[in-house]
Amino acid sequence: MSASAQEALEPHIRPVYSTPAARRLFVGEFAAIERVEPAPGSEKEPSVRVRIVALELPNESQEGYVREALRFLHLQRTARGTLDDDGQLELDEDTLRLTGGQLAYLETARLRAALGHWASYARRVLHTSNLTVSEVMHEMKTVADGLTAGLDGALGEGDD
Repeated sequence: MSASAQEALEPHIRPVYSTPAARRLFVGEFAAIERVEPAPGSEKEPSVRVRIVALELPNESQEGYVREALRFLHLQRTARGTLDDDGQLELDEDTLRLTGGQLAYLETARLRAALGHWASYARRVLHTSNLTVSEVMHEMKTVADGLTAGLDGALGEGDD
């Protein structure tokens, strides 16, 4: 742990030690310092050692903001949805729950799900062999239309 990270932790060590099951939020950064790649045929897994190089702990009045940032980052990473029969994006229940009804979160989840759909569609097209130039152009138009619809608030009328 870097000296800066140690300094940020110092005021929390005694309270954490004194309280069983204590928890503290933090914002941090770690850096890779050593990589271990086992020999081929070895049963060991590759691993990496890290060192905490930056660490800050919010005070009580700041914790809500840090928890909100954690919730938002989790939502952005996990947002999922499906297309309905009309080609409209429907966010799944877990994603909707994470948004808490907040417009910015709903928009982030909707865009993440739409981009995920069209990226998957494009990968399927890439793995289709023997497409003619006109078929490729048609598929590119489908992806472009879908992305445009995603930006406009609907996923479009492409395949799901």
